[in-house]
Amino acid sequence: MVTHDPAAAPDQDASPTTWELFQRFAADPAPEPPRPGDPPRTAEQRLAYHSRFVTVRTPAIVQTSLEVRTLMALGRHQQATARPSLIVTGPPTTGKTTTLLEVGRTCHLAEQARGGPDASQVPVAYLLVPPGATAKTLALEFARYLGIPVSSRMTLTQITAAVCHTYNTVGVRLVLIDEIHRLTPRTTNGAGAADFLKDLTEKIRATFVYAGIDVTATQLFTGTAGAQLAGRAQLIDCDPLPATTHTTTSASSTGSGTSEKTAGGGRNGAAAVTRPFRETVTAMENALDLQHHRPGSLARLAPYLHQRTAGRIGSLSRLLRRAAITAILDGTEKITRPALDTITLDHLAEQHHRPRTVTRKPTATNRPTRTTT
Repeated sequence: MVTHDPAAAPDQDASPTTWELFQRFAADPAPEPPRPGDPPRTAEQRLAYHSRFVTVRTPAIVQTSLEVRTLMALGRHQQATARPSLIVTGPPTTGKTTTLLEVGRTCHLAEQARGGPDASQVPVAYLLVPPGATAKTLALEFARYLGIPVSSRMTLTQITAAVCHTYNTVGVRLVLIDEIHRLTPRTTNGAGAADFLKDLTEKIRATFVYAGIDVTATQLFTGTAGAQLAGRAQLIDCDPLPATTHTTTSASSTGSGTSEKTAGGGRNGAAAVTRPFRETVTAMENALDLQHHRPGSLARLAPYLHQRTAGRIGSLSRLLRRAAITAILDGTEKITRPALDTITLDHLAEQHHRPRTVTRKPTATNRPTRTTT
């Protein structure tokens, strides 16, 4: 059920929605940026490197990792009632799935490192909500992850009992459920699926973390089942990265005990400006493996890149990876503004960067007048 056969394994790039695939995903070494003194890599190696590329620790990944560790500790010894859960939400291409998988990878590796007789056999489960999900199709996804044998003649109650028993036996401690926005509790099937998830959170001794597109704007929190989910889940917004953020920090007291004033006139506070998007661009630029790229040139293009991608981490990563691969293939070995301008991104990014101009059709009132000579 939880054995791993590399020879029979599917393609490593498949979504890790079985235990075998998730083990391989978690154990696969992260791509290594070039380090000073390392021998140069071949073009083929560098193409493969930029195809996978590094995962930058965005604010959403940092916050989600901390919250998940907190919730896992909070619910570790909780009995009878459902443990608190977490929902990562935001627009498309803002890194929700990447955040979910990185949190799962960290938990898996930490459990492996801990080892010992109390270590979990299967610490993490990762599943996708299928389109039009019902309680039974969700139950089958849970069974499929661990290879639990089920048959078409089994009832939902029987499948659920097998799933809960097996998940608790192998010690699943973190359940990651992606595409949660596909649930619609206002429909009969959707309400049944939401109730099924609620039951699992009470019967499986694990912390549940969900991810979905703009869940507060969907029907996910509607109806009785949706209200129960909303009452138990904390939200983390995985929004596009802003160009700048402004925060206020407490100023330390002076030796005389008097308070300090900020430049803006406030008391006991200091205004701080951070540039999360530029910092992300810098981290990605530092990881490039190009022979003639000028360090810092992309960081200086941060305003342009923000406008190109609307601050979405997925679009930014795709843009820079494509530009790097193109630079290797055409021999320029560097990323420039003109090169970036030639790349067409996803429709959302292009719509933001080059909004469609609506051309008015000629009407009786604005049609040009023909003059006869």
